[in-house]
Amino acid sequence: MEVTRERAWDTLTRHTKGEALRRHALAVEASVRWYARHDGEDEEAWGSAALLHDFDYEIHPTLDKHPQDGAAILREDGYPEWLIETVLSHAEHLQMPRDTRLKQVLFACDELSGFVHACGLVRPTGLDGLEPKSVRKKLKTPSFAAGVHRDEVYAGAELLGLELDEHIANVIAALQPIGPELGLRTAADAA
Repeated sequence: MEVTRERAWDTLTRHTKGEALRRHALAVEASVRWYARHDGEDEEAWGSAALLHDFDYEIHPTLDKHPQDGAAILREDGYPEWLIETVLSHAEHLQMPRDTRLKQVLFACDELSGFVHACGLVRPTGLDGLEPKSVRKKLKTPSFAAGVHRDEVYAGAELLGLELDEHIANVIAALQPIGPELGLRTAADAA
């Protein structure tokens, strides 16, 4: 089966009805696609894996089920094993090896994309003008976006061999073009 964004989006929207989780999938997709472009990899394949990383979260919201029970659904739908293993590898509790660049990028972009999105939601200009130092400052505030696992944000940058500020800047750059799809305001809205 060919892995396409259209097919991944269809799978996501069949199993994920909530707007917040769909927006998270879009944010992670944008970040992973940014790295695919940067690394000269297949954006369609990488982006599709990113779109699907939490596709089963609404039906399997606990660690004993997500994402492992979702893997069976992906297999039934005919997705290739490399994509299924990538989806499984983003879950820290499964302790799977992140032995491909895609697996590393997905893990590194998951929590940080959500966190950068949250930062944009509380700013009148969204992501416009957001600097890595502001994101780092918010990371030190445990009550802000409390569901984001900070240790995974730091571990993700390290896994990619990047300074945290560089990784944050990359994710901000990746999300800016889809800001409106993520429900974010822009500098033009604030004017």
